[in-house]
Amino acid sequence: MDMEGKVVQSRFKRVCVFCGSSTGKRKCYRDAAVELAQELVARRLDLVYGGGSIGLMGLVSQAVHHAGGNVLGIIPRTLMNKEITGETVGEVRPVADMHQRKAEMARHSDCFIALPGGYGTLEELLEVITWAQLGIHDKPVGLLNVDGYYNYLLTFIDKAVDDGFIKPSQRHIIASAPNAKELVQKLEEYMPVHDAVIAKASWEVEKQQEALQQVGFNATTLQTRSLYKGET
Repeated sequence: MDMEGKVVQSRFKRVCVFCGSSTGKRKCYRDAAVELAQELVARRLDLVYGGGSIGLMGLVSQAVHHAGGNVLGIIPRTLMNKEITGETVGEVRPVADMHQRKAEMARHSDCFIALPGGYGTLEELLEVITWAQLGIHDKPVGLLNVDGYYNYLLTFIDKAVDDGFIKPSQRHIIASAPNAKELVQKLEEYMPVHDAVIAKASWEVEKQQEALQQVGFNATTLQTRSLYKGET
């Protein structure tokens, strides 16, 4: 609901949030996590996240849960002792590894938002941007640019466009805003733009699963286009 208590309609059902397992050194990052949680609940959006109970992950998941929202956490079994301390909220779904974590988070989500974070957050963010670039999915991707946290990343991307490594049309894959309300609204209004030269990637995971496992390859790194379309 909005400030007047009215329910805000959304084109989405579930939002995947990438964020740090640390809260960072500045209060504004913690405030932004809670603000994002409040915006999701106001729009009756479920949260999909990395499953941890610490850092910004813990803050955003607890804030959504305590406000009555649905929470799905997806976490590799090997990280459960490291990223889960104390009580968890919502549903926590253990998976085999990081590859499966990202695939499941994508499958269960209609769009992606990155709060401030470190290497892991950047890796998750850049992968879903790359999937969009390749035409594997057309789900919106947003940066919650808290107090300019992602300014240098956006400058780098603009430099890559200027120097010919990223097409200008692909620059618009990423939406960014300084606050949750503005960012979610941008994602609501997002219209994907596909270049004709981008191949529509399609991988048959089920058919390849057994053969790939026999040679020691983790088949969860390959997903069908329908998987990233959010079909469950």
